[in-house]
Amino acid sequence: MKLVTGLLAAVLLMAGVGASHAVVRIADDRGGRIGTYVDKYQDLRSSGEAVIIDGLCASACTIVLGAVPHDKICVTSHANLGFHAAWDFGANGRAVTNPEATQMLYSMYPSAVRRWIAARGGLTPRMIFLRGKQLMSMYKPCYLDAQASVPRSPARRDRNSAPQVVITPAAAVLARQPN
Repeated sequence: MKLVTGLLAAVLLMAGVGASHAVVRIADDRGGRIGTYVDKYQDLRSSGEAVIIDGLCASACTIVLGAVPHDKICVTSHANLGFHAAWDFGANGRAVTNPEATQMLYSMYPSAVRRWIAARGGLTPRMIFLRGKQLMSMYKPCYLDAQASVPRSPARRDRNSAPQVVITPAAAVLARQPN
């Protein structure tokens, strides 16, 4: 009976550990309808999960910056945020800028991001990208919620080579990655 109780306690402990390290990874998200992203990110905010931006997050995807707390967002060196004015389809099927939706989108962003956008002429039909050092100065860097292990034996590697790092993502990271 003690063995069963011990196993049950271990399983529950492991389940709790996974939940406390839950993260959502954003990469190659070209955006979509603003309302869909507002709903999606409000649910994400409520969940308390962390967000890793690890690639393209463009258009409505960037709403994550205003919907999720700043301390729950990190960026990798691959992070690339794309901003542009909101638009609708016009009568002839062409994209027409929607000033009201553009202002709403702009107001969702944190002040540092709004200043960056304003310094580049605001939200226009042309996409502008925030990445690299400028992005890293606004958000903390990610370490992919991973455990790293470095080979300990100096004899196994050349003195001038960097140590090999093996990264093992948490189970929650793997569960959320697209196939």
